[in-house]
Amino acid sequence: MARYYGVVVLSILLMAATTVLGGACSTQGGGSPEVGKMQHESKSVDPKNAQSARAELKMGAGELNLTGGADQLMEGDFSYNVSDWKPKVSYDVSDQKGEIVVKQGGTEGVHLDADGRSEWDIRLNDEVPTDLVVKMGAGESDLDLDSLALTGLDLQMGAGKTTVDLTGDYTQDFDASIEGGVGEATVLLPSEVGVKANAEGGLGKINAKGLKRVGDSYVNDAYGESDVNLKVDVKGGIGQINLEVV
Repeated sequence: MARYYGVVVLSILLMAATTVLGGACSTQGGGSPEVGKMQHESKSVDPKNAQSARAELKMGAGELNLTGGADQLMEGDFSYNVSDWKPKVSYDVSDQKGEIVVKQGGTEGVHLDADGRSEWDIRLNDEVPTDLVVKMGAGESDLDLDSLALTGLDLQMGAGKTTVDLTGDYTQDFDASIEGGVGEATVLLPSEVGVKANAEGGLGKINAKGLKRVGDSYVNDAYGESDVNLKVDVKGGIGQINLEVV
């Protein structure tokens, strides 16, 4: 019975992976995307009176590079060669909290192949406390978050490869949630800030380098000694998740 249950779980996860990949390799109406010349555009968001922010990035397929260093609340350079993939940027402020949403157009019909390209280069402000949500479909992402004033991180991976740098000298506690998909994620963790990671593997593999096992969690040497602590909840998918203290 246990063996049969394992086969059922494997089948379900493989079907989910196929759905992710299939969604990234199909188009609305079942046809192929109309690939044209590369288009380039830049957008920025003025914080107005926002004292904190929530930034949500939704990319169905492509390449995402995210860093700090923006003079505005957000600055982005976008390139794509399928007109339906034109990104949509919205911003609202309520009670001095700004909410940015950057969404790839045509996400229900994203076709990822050698011809279709979508590239985002986004910079966020280092001074404004920011709750960050990143939802990736298929593709690669490099999230260099060590300079940001993070108040939270929610990363949902699809199919592809992701690197997340959380090695900043953070001044307040925050929680990070990382949900693996089909692919590989490498999460770089700080050595001077306390880290407690709760890892739950799916059918993939979770590696923990520079962390020691304490009960059901992994902690670094600074945990319990540092005034600031980072809690990381990791849920593995079919791929591999690497946690590494640097």
